[in-house]
Parts: sequence; structure tokens; C-alpha cells
Amino acid sequence: MSKNILLLTGSPRQLGNSALLADAFIQGAKSAGHSVQVFETAFHPVDPCKACDKCWTNDKPCIFKDDFSDRLAPMLEEADVLVLCTPLYWFTMSAQLKAAVDKLYSYMKPNAKRKLKIKECVLLCAAEGTEEDGDFDGLKATYKSIADYLKWTDRGRVLAGKTWEAGEIINTGKLKEALELGKTI
Repeated sequence: MSKNILLLTGSPRQLGNSALLADAFIQGAKSAGHSVQVFETAFHPVDPCKACDKCWTNDKPCIFKDDFSDRLAPMLEEADVLVLCTPLYWFTMSAQLKAAVDKLYSYMKPNAKRKLKIKECVLLCAAEGTEEDGDFDGLKATYKSIADYLKWTDRGRVLAGKTWEAGEIINTGKLKEALELGKTI
């Protein structure tokens, strides 16, 4: 059965390792017959949540004018699967991606005008550090907490360490892993 997949990227480097990881996953998912939309959080500003608690007061998830309500929210509402793709910044996701994730709060509110139909999630990450050194532990814990809280099924993770310079991911085997994960969704 074909699924609508939304891939959120969090890297400000358009041709970096995270982008290559996302592209490999997309190729795999499309080859399996799924549709994939991409929202690049670094290039479509989503302001941080201001905890104003005024979600949905103007029939939009957020009252502030950024790319969340008009661009990202419709994509979220169509998605069956959410993929988070980020470089590792201080042991977690990038601030750009985190701002978008934080605004999912609006869909958890009792007064939400529309609900999300997302049931599955995936995590893709490229980092200078390594999993063996525990560098991904903060990101893995955050991702697991999000999935558990929202009752989403974790469909898999590709964590690519030792990938600082653009293109270093090519020889790690992680692009093939992302491609295969995309095929299994």
C-alpha cells in the first residue's frame, strides 16, 4: 500500500552528508511506490514555539507568520510517515529541525481543528562523532521519546558517524542502508 511520506531535513548544507542520506532514503521509498515530500527546515523558516498557547485561534495551527502554518502544516496533515533527517548538533537534532518538531504541539491540543494521521517515523542522521562513543545518545533518546509520546511506530534509524566533510558518507555503507530502509517502509 502506497504511503505519503514527509521528510523533514535539518541541515543548512544543501549538498552535505545529511542531504545525501535523505536522497538515498527517498530513492528507496519512491522505488517501493510511496510518495515523498521534502520540507527543508533550514531554508523555510519556522520560528521556535513561543508557548503562547494560542494554537488554532485563527484556524491555523500557529498564530505566528512563518512557514509552519501555510507550508509545513498541510504537508504534515497529508503524511502517513514522518522522517527526521538531521546533522548531529550538540548531541541532538539541529535547531532548525527542532523548531518544526516543537510546533507539532499544536496538533496535540484538544482544540486542534485537524489531527495528524502519522503513525510511523524514521530517523536519519549524519555526524562527525560516532555511535560507539555515545555521540548519538541524546538524539536517540529524544527521537524515542517523541515516537513513544505520539504513539508512532519507529520504522528504523540510519546513524552515520565519521561524516563531517561533505561526501564522506559515500564510502560508509550508510547510503545503501538508507536506500534499503526507504524500500521497507
